[in-house]
Amino acid sequence: MFHASLKFLFSAFFLFGLMLVSTNTTAKPAPSLQLPSLLEVTSYEVEWKGRPRDPYVAPDGMVWFCGQAANYIARLDPQSGKMTKFEVPEGSHPHNLIIDSKGFVWYAGNRNGHIGRINPETGDIKQYPMPEGVQDPHTLVFDSDENIWFTAQHSNVIGHLNVETGDVRHVTMTKKRSRPYGIKTDANDNAWSVLLGTNKLAFVDKETFALNEVRLPRDNANPRRMEITEDGNVWYVDFSGGFLGRYNPEEKTFEEWLLPSGENSRPYGTALDDDGVIWIAETGPYPNVMVGFDTKKSKFISSTVIDEGGSIRHMYYDPNADSFWFGIDTGFIAKGEYIPAESIEEDSSSE
Repeated sequence: MFHASLKFLFSAFFLFGLMLVSTNTTAKPAPSLQLPSLLEVTSYEVEWKGRPRDPYVAPDGMVWFCGQAANYIARLDPQSGKMTKFEVPEGSHPHNLIIDSKGFVWYAGNRNGHIGRINPETGDIKQYPMPEGVQDPHTLVFDSDENIWFTAQHSNVIGHLNVETGDVRHVTMTKKRSRPYGIKTDANDNAWSVLLGTNKLAFVDKETFALNEVRLPRDNANPRRMEITEDGNVWYVDFSGGFLGRYNPEEKTFEEWLLPSGENSRPYGTALDDDGVIWIAETGPYPNVMVGFDTKKSKFISSTVIDEGGSIRHMYYDPNADSFWFGIDTGFIAKGEYIPAESIEEDSSSE
């Protein structure tokens, strides 16, 4: 079963102070602003619960997701709301999944050290075992050849799986318990990751596998998820401090913005849409709040309460439908659709 809730009424406002930080200026609060809700959210309740998370849209429009706590993978038909459950090896507890251009589903077997590939027609699984020292594949992302970069949080490594040969290369972070977490690829197929156990970003060169770590401006930062915009800028959310940050690799400069809910916002899941808006789940407030930040205008533009609760851990943007998907720990898979303010104003004037 699913239900839709329209959440772009201007009557829901949030009063907040913004803060801009750079390496060259002193942090100071910006004027308080009021944010409208510019997001339409459709949610689907998952009967099996088990922390449904990390949905991803297949080429045929079906939405696959992990049931991490209950050890399953499932498929959602967003038109009918029908869900189908797929078994995975005992003890896998899949943490994340991605889908290739042929429709094969790749998941991170977080508790038993493998990356799995599911045939969507038969449910058959091929396992790709991790090498010694890599025990917990965490978050996956394709490169342009549809080989897989991944993080292994507690193994403290960033890895790369060749899906044809099964070969795995990996590099260990320089500090123990750095906890590589979110991961993205840049235009050259190099990997960027955020290191949750430190105040650093990590860069791994695809060809040489050389590791470079970049320290964030604040010592107490703990970055958790990230995005990379078309201009090559690296964006991250600081879970501990409540900041959204931008790192320019060419200029080696930073800027940071305090999220609308402040230092206790606990930003977690993120998604970057084709309009250049980064959607960020604030998991400090309960129910969680989804905020939108326009990277081209460098400002927050939207804030929406997610009535289904929380927590929202990871998100996926579907460019074909211009919408993004996320799981909610309380037992839901949800879709968010951005409704620009000018569209709302046009609808209001025509009534």
